[in-house]
Amino acid sequence: MIKKVIFKKIQFLNFSSENFKKIIKNKGTFFFPAAPALATIDESEVYYKSLKNANYVFLDSGFFVLLLRLFKNINVNKFSGFKFIKLFLSHVKKNEKNSIFLINPNRKISHSYKKYLKKFSIKKVYSYIAPIYPPTKIVDKKLVDQINKTKPRFILINLGGTKQEILGNYLNNRLKNKYPIICTGAALSFFTRDQAPINTFFDEVYLGWLIRIIFNPKIFLKRYFLSLKLLVIFIKHFDTIEKK
Repeated sequence: MIKKVIFKKIQFLNFSSENFKKIIKNKGTFFFPAAPALATIDESEVYYKSLKNANYVFLDSGFFVLLLRLFKNINVNKFSGFKFIKLFLSHVKKNEKNSIFLINPNRKISHSYKKYLKKFSIKKVYSYIAPIYPPTKIVDKKLVDQINKTKPRFILINLGGTKQEILGNYLNNRLKNKYPIICTGAALSFFTRDQAPINTFFDEVYLGWLIRIIFNPKIFLKRYFLSLKLLVIFIKHFDTIEKK
């Protein structure tokens, strides 16, 4: 069985649900780059380095998985942030001692997430509203201090693609203790219904992107159109692809 696919020195984990209980015990950065974010790895050096230095990079992008199958005959599992969060919520529900530190884009989302997570009898849910970070370098000493003080069991970064990975890498290098730093973007919003009503069926058939476009074309039509650039990047770095 293929354990990893390496692309431009980024190690993508070929992951399945059966291994969730084992991996959730680990600490470090958990990244789920979608196609629009992956399409920027030649433009943003800091984002690229965040992926390259990550502890776990999952195959969230159905487009990337299809490119591997079509052009390299490499068959791997698509494992989305949606699927991870679904398993994660089931996991934390069984342990009332869990505490979660949320890093959210705004107060509305923060309120919605905290309200939703109350259903899971979690010991404590902390919430931090992220400022507008610059695209290349992130420094947030206030956030670091709050996490060092609260010492949560998990950190969930719910920001947009590229920025959340840069922030996750920054926190992993700055915090006193190591934590599971999970960057799944808007995945939790699919459960709270703050974003497109994606479900397991649409996720499994690689159509989450289409539902998001239908739900909010003004934002996502352009974003996913630009993600086609991933094909150019894939061909450009075709010789870097290997499996282990």
